[in-house]
Amino acid sequence: MSTVQISASDVNKLRQQTGAGMMDCKKALTETNGDFEAAIDFLRKKGAKVAASRQDRESNEGVVIARTSEDGKRGVIIELNCETDFVAKNAEFIAFANAVANEAVQALPASVEELNNLELDTEVGRVKIGEAVITMTGKIGEKIGVSKYAVLEGEKVVAYIHGNFRLGVLVGLSANVAGADEAGKDVAMQIAAMNPAALDKGDVDATVIEREMEIAKEQIRAEGKPEAMVEKIAAGKLNKFYKDSTLLNQEFVKDSSKNVAQFLDSVEKGLTVTAFKRVALGA
Repeated sequence: MSTVQISASDVNKLRQQTGAGMMDCKKALTETNGDFEAAIDFLRKKGAKVAASRQDRESNEGVVIARTSEDGKRGVIIELNCETDFVAKNAEFIAFANAVANEAVQALPASVEELNNLELDTEVGRVKIGEAVITMTGKIGEKIGVSKYAVLEGEKVVAYIHGNFRLGVLVGLSANVAGADEAGKDVAMQIAAMNPAALDKGDVDATVIEREMEIAKEQIRAEGKPEAMVEKIAAGKLNKFYKDSTLLNQEFVKDSSKNVAQFLDSVEKGLTVTAFKRVALGA
């Protein structure tokens, strides 16, 4: 047992540095004879134990953060999960998610694993994101972690967050022109609302096309149409699928007289979307 007297100010100082509870801080200082560095390590280890004990818990709540670099040529989306909606709305949790996204957009790691090996600033200095997640788990008392990570690069990348951090979108445009930010946001809102399956007709997976054609043919036969007409009618249904499910061919939500491709062309001749990413919480 420690013989060092632990004052209330010492406990409060450690609490300010780590964000841990008062009783946890007092115990950490007592167990480490008042050594602040050792007490911080003690709390981090406790956090690791908390994290390990909650690995079997469901963490379907959280936030989605979309972020672009200062030059607007790259963007990332991360999904940071927790167990409850209460924690998902916590300012400290959201700030932590933003800090992770800020590091990601600078380094552009290739995977969640690489992302967790990046470092970020914390109350105890720069530590790996994976370690910071463990510490945050100990502080919050819920299982947390980055479950999804997406990256996009282009001539102009626009980020959009929808529904109180429930969904994030990145849009890559072919050029950084006047009005690109506003146009990119409009297209991002379209993607958030309409959830296109692909960018254009040629980007739809062959298996998806085959499935859509088979479904269409079965529907047509069930309606009693002559077999000679099945292929032609199915092809028409496939074109309807392209119009509904591919971004550039979708009816533009803010102006139904145009599709998305025509809207972008009206902003700047030849302007188009080169790629997009959409991440929805829990999806």
